[in-house]
Amino acid sequence: MQEKDGKYIFGVVKVGDKGQIVIPKDVRNMYGIKPGDSLMLLGDEKGIAMLKTEIFQNIIDQAMGGLTK
Repeated sequence: MQEKDGKYIFGVVKVGDKGQIVIPKDVRNMYGIKPGDSLMLLGDEKGIAMLKTEIFQNIIDQAMGGLTK
């Protein structure tokens, strides 16, 4: 794992026949990813990123916090 200015290179993963990848152990440990966790995939023309859905939910909750039903 290489780090520069808070950005990391964790290595290379291969996509299997079923479209699956293995998330490296260093990544799982660093971000607290455990079996059964849900991940959200985001992307643009440059590539993809993933984040735990609970983090995204926290952002939505904060943004919606001032709104009433």
